[in-house]
Amino acid sequence: MATPFQPKNNSQAAGFSQKQLIERIQERFENLSDERTGSNISYQMSDAALSAFSVFFMQNPSFLAQQKLVEKSHGKSNLQTLFGTHKIPCDNQIRNLLDAVPPEEIYPLFNFIFKGLQETGYLKPFASIENSLLVAMDGVEYFSSQKIHCDKCSTQTLKNGETHYNHKAITPVIVSPKQSQVIPLAPEFILPQDGHEKQDCELAASTRWMAREQSLFTDQSITILGDDLYSHQPFCEQILAKNWHFILVCKPDSHQTLYEWLEDFERIGKISAYTQKKWNGRQHITTEYRYMNHVPLRNSDDALMVNWCEIKETNEKGKVIYRNSFVTDFEITDDNIVEITAAGRARWKIENENNNTLKTKGYSFKHNFGHGQQYLSSVLATLIILAFLVHTILEYFDACYRLLREYLSSRKMFFDDIRALTRYLCFDSWTNLLEFMLEQLEIPIPN
Repeated sequence: MATPFQPKNNSQAAGFSQKQLIERIQERFENLSDERTGSNISYQMSDAALSAFSVFFMQNPSFLAQQKLVEKSHGKSNLQTLFGTHKIPCDNQIRNLLDAVPPEEIYPLFNFIFKGLQETGYLKPFASIENSLLVAMDGVEYFSSQKIHCDKCSTQTLKNGETHYNHKAITPVIVSPKQSQVIPLAPEFILPQDGHEKQDCELAASTRWMAREQSLFTDQSITILGDDLYSHQPFCEQILAKNWHFILVCKPDSHQTLYEWLEDFERIGKISAYTQKKWNGRQHITTEYRYMNHVPLRNSDDALMVNWCEIKETNEKGKVIYRNSFVTDFEITDDNIVEITAAGRARWKIENENNNTLKTKGYSFKHNFGHGQQYLSSVLATLIILAFLVHTILEYFDACYRLLREYLSSRKMFFDDIRALTRYLCFDSWTNLLEFMLEQLEIPIPN
């Protein structure tokens, strides 16, 4: 299948319509590995994967059951016409089939979309300091239990002696201080690694993610953002070895040597300072910047020399309303200190615009849709993130989708309407569904 990402004009690309994205997802799911043998195969692997994806995409746990009723009354279902399934498997059949599928088999869809975003110029507004893309990294828990578990669970012994089982993932996203949206990238799961006695951890998983995705960014400058956990020399060296950059939170408690050096430089007046005052629409805010280049990240002869900066905001009453500090490999000057700290602060978008959205905005990321014994939990989590990514893309590229999202005042209203319509009616295509909604709302259908 030829890549469909060829822009028609400056504002729209042909390859990110709802129909074309679903077609690409169908193609990938048709090639998922299938461990079954023999000819007695009732459901295709793509039926299971598309059915699971449809639940997350429609934000409707009852979608499959509803479509069985639609099929009885209409002779076909929206699961077939909108998502391209052949038959509707039951929940247990979906879980059994997907349990054997490694989530890595879904990752090419994320990379396909990323390349398409590059080709259409969508990512240009996300470019930040020195024209690099900011990739925020963070770990998030998406399953926990004291009873249900598998060999791939991470464990924690509680104070009462019981074992807490959980699944976590690294969920990298492209962020920008100037953009409200984030662009999810393929995740990396924190789980036991072959040949390792210690439990897997966030830093190790992040290192694997960077090694895995390095080829994706061969023609794109990347700056990694992370919290204080990431601002340690081995991880920073991994970033620099890939010719990437970093802006990482750096707290005094975990970087004693660095802050001792800063205290010495403070005493002799070597730390540079820069102040801005601005009106935020409610009050005047004073922002103080301090920075120092070439300080050691740790106490060793081979310490990595990094550049440190701090931002502090105070209101008219002198109350500190924000304060943070970062280390980076970018040389800091009066001319770029504002841009560097703004990039560092954008890390919070992975919490607010990504993880929180996945947990609370209809995607039910922490709901246990199925745990399995092999890959089921991580595959379902990957499909949820993919659904969020596709919604993000459609809001920008699909004119009908965007109009409906703008007209319907909330995300909840938008999905409530789609759930209601697809419960009682069967639509021949996504275009048919979206145009039907626009017509009923008396909104002109775009060309």
